[in-house]
Amino acid sequence: MCRLAAITSNDYFSPMENILALETMKEGHDGSGLGLTLKNLGGDFEEFKEYPIMSGICSKKGIKTLDDYMVNMGFKLKYVWSPRIKHIKGIKPREYYFARVYDYPKSHKAKSLKGKEDLLMHTRLELRKIGEYDESIFIFSFYPDVITMKEVGDPLQLAEFFGLDRADIKAKIILAQGRQNTNYVIYLYACHPFFIQGYCTMTNGENTAFVPIREFLMSRGLPGYIGYNSDSEVFTHILHYTARQLGFPLHYYKDVITPLKGTEIERREDREALRLIKQSLRPLCIDGPNVIIGFTPDGTCFMAHDSKKLRPGVVGGVKGKYALTSEECGLDSAIPKRDKGRDIFPMKYDFVTVSPLAREVKVWNQLTG
Repeated sequence: MCRLAAITSNDYFSPMENILALETMKEGHDGSGLGLTLKNLGGDFEEFKEYPIMSGICSKKGIKTLDDYMVNMGFKLKYVWSPRIKHIKGIKPREYYFARVYDYPKSHKAKSLKGKEDLLMHTRLELRKIGEYDESIFIFSFYPDVITMKEVGDPLQLAEFFGLDRADIKAKIILAQGRQNTNYVIYLYACHPFFIQGYCTMTNGENTAFVPIREFLMSRGLPGYIGYNSDSEVFTHILHYTARQLGFPLHYYKDVITPLKGTEIERREDREALRLIKQSLRPLCIDGPNVIIGFTPDGTCFMAHDSKKLRPGVVGGVKGKYALTSEECGLDSAIPKRDKGRDIFPMKYDFVTVSPLAREVKVWNQLTG
């Protein structure tokens, strides 16, 4: 199993808080990888809220290819951040880690958000395609106010490797995964969290329904539904498809991935809509065991489980700061001063959301709606 630690706050905080929470849950991950996604950025990035940030890793050859491509596309580089790498035994450094802020091409500055998002997604996918065969370019995200970092190794050692305890890199939402390797070879594109056009998720568990979900998503004709080096990436794409492409309210994500039985649907006031959703989106039903943690473009964070409820998860905190973690000890690390009696341990019908800037927590029950 992997271990997950998400924190959402009204104030900026360091990713070290997530990593220390992962460290308390270390018996649940084997130190084979770390993934971080930061949203609503502070520090050096606070002044660049409206500009897209490209996060990734390149070789010397790859960075030249990337620069040439971005110039030809009309993007203008505004700011570059690279971690100050510290050599740590057992971690093999790659040549160039980066988060690069760009201004949009003149042709897209006046376009709608959707038009800009499509440009960013196509750019990310094209660069991935160019650099994937020789691993000269890895692009994890390209979106405003978001940074993604991934590498192979123990999370605490990687924090030292990247200098995250010293770096002026902060955010109000951070998702972190400590990886339990289930493959013989660790591939960076298989490392959580996964991100597409403002939507992000990470998962602990196994997706035994992966193949039919992947085939359904790939048949939708959206270029971003590719890759699938991890069976958990489909959870991000299901979220994106239901919320962005279909325009469903967020709580329907739970109804899509874990549809109710026919007799249970009759208890809901929106039963007619539920029947249509279950019929038309049946291939997107998951079969666990999974716990999914994620965020949406407006900064709402959430936790959901599959119907088997065989992976742990807990949500708790105080107004202005909440954590969503795999285990209670991780929550203790992230927010020790809280009323533990108010901690939420979601069950199979529950969908827990934390509103933007961590103002409040809600538990939506699938049975009652």
